[in-house]
Amino acid sequence: MANPNPNPNSSHDPAPAHRGGLDDAPVVHWVQQLLEQAVSLKASDLHFEPYEHHYRVRMRIDGELREMASPPMALKERLASRIKVLSRLDIAEKRLPQDGRMKLLLSSGRELDLRVSTLPTLFGEKLVIRILDSAQAQLDLNRLGYEAADLQRLLQAIRRPHGMVLMTGPTGSGKTQSLYACLNLLNTAELNIATVEDPCEIQLPGINQVNVHGKPGLTFAIALRAFLRQDPDVLMVGEVRDLETANIAIQAAQTGHLVLSTLHTNDAPSTLVRLRNMGTASYNIAASVTLITAQRLLRCLCPKCKESVNLPLATWLQAGLPPGWLAAQSAPAFVPVGCGHCHKGFSGRTGIFQVMPVSLAMQALILQEAGPQTLAEQARREGVGTLRLAGLQKVLQGITSLNEVLAHTQAPELEHDPAQSLAQEIAQGLPLARTPTEAKP
Repeated sequence: MANPNPNPNSSHDPAPAHRGGLDDAPVVHWVQQLLEQAVSLKASDLHFEPYEHHYRVRMRIDGELREMASPPMALKERLASRIKVLSRLDIAEKRLPQDGRMKLLLSSGRELDLRVSTLPTLFGEKLVIRILDSAQAQLDLNRLGYEAADLQRLLQAIRRPHGMVLMTGPTGSGKTQSLYACLNLLNTAELNIATVEDPCEIQLPGINQVNVHGKPGLTFAIALRAFLRQDPDVLMVGEVRDLETANIAIQAAQTGHLVLSTLHTNDAPSTLVRLRNMGTASYNIAASVTLITAQRLLRCLCPKCKESVNLPLATWLQAGLPPGWLAAQSAPAFVPVGCGHCHKGFSGRTGIFQVMPVSLAMQALILQEAGPQTLAEQARREGVGTLRLAGLQKVLQGITSLNEVLAHTQAPELEHDPAQSLAQEIAQGLPLARTPTEAKP
């Protein structure tokens, strides 16, 4: 349970919303049940949102928010207080945001870490709980969604004794999980591995993990300096946020250490420009960065209800598939339908990746301070595909839908928006999705 229950004989089932004088027992049971439900549904976040006339609860599952059954408005303040007490936050402070952590003890005996954030709104405090479940983290590189050639490039980079490997993408794209999958592979008794994160989301035995703490002044840069005096072999920095952190990480990569980190950029080539814009010297970037992986997470089609449709060659080409990839004039794709085993035709997520090694030719362009378009063109000449192409491969494999790929990737060579063009084509009679009522009997 989130907090030991003073009555060991009490049930974990939800108590009635109104019992006697609205004591704390219904709130305790309701919060415990909701947290356990979130874990069973593999939710990453819970949102508690107060409004003038109702109270909304939502869970983020497979990257999308889903509304859950709401508690009575009369329990609004008690719910906020209960969660704040568990997180060791000041229950009297309702005018300023607060951040805290708490433990959740499941009925199975497993314990989870939860991160709690509060925010004052017009009608009360909104609370968001992030579930940090190490057991649900997929730490096998072979099961993250890498294509065989891309996985081989990544393995070659992380098995080198020194250099910098960067994972890039927006928030929630799975960068931390990819980093820890790499660390899990490197985690042997022969290597000293240290990480600094804000916060540590996955606990991995055998690795020295450090949380950033703003108040005492423990920053990424300070932790990195301390790591370098600890005889490290592999260093992982949760995020390169500023020039100081970037320079120390690059220095470590140049002095015989393997450094893994993340950045927020749209694709792999633009990461090199981002480092340069932060103030990092071009010669240091060229000498230290060995590989960059850009990634996104896409929803997987439900294998029990997905249906096949035939898409003409023109649609594939317009979506960004290179000419020559399809020998026929059409190719099958799958569309979501929806059933009792999934949500709107999707179940789970997979990654798509753009894995770009920094070759000698790429290093020369970095020293010339080339722009992102030039770097991207060089990457294409070296056989590095785009995120759009990686997504289309997943469509051809029947893993995800074409609309999902169009929504999460860009076609860099097209001046118009392919998603809009395909939407017009779909409206003219090309079915890329079905509703459950349209499914064949």
